[in-house]
Amino acid sequence: MAGGFAKDGAVQDQIDDTVNDAVDQIRSRLPDSDSESATECDECGEPIPEERRRIFPGVRLCVRCQEELDQEQRLADLFNRRGSKDSQLR
Repeated sequence: MAGGFAKDGAVQDQIDDTVNDAVDQIRSRLPDSDSESATECDECGEPIPEERRRIFPGVRLCVRCQEELDQEQRLADLFNRRGSKDSQLR
């Protein structure tokens, strides 16, 4: 990196990596449609309604536990994005 400037394409590479990481993270959170849905929530043990199991094949969490997990993930994503942006400003 001569003169403090990033090489050509470095910014685009970083953007592409960020997008690909986000897509991979979302895919990892999707239920596996080939696996059987749980009848009870893996987290709290409450029954998972049949309609939820039908709509989301492979589901493992009840709505409440899934919402809590999603909220935790949003907070973690917000924290990670801020850290990434701060490091880019240096």
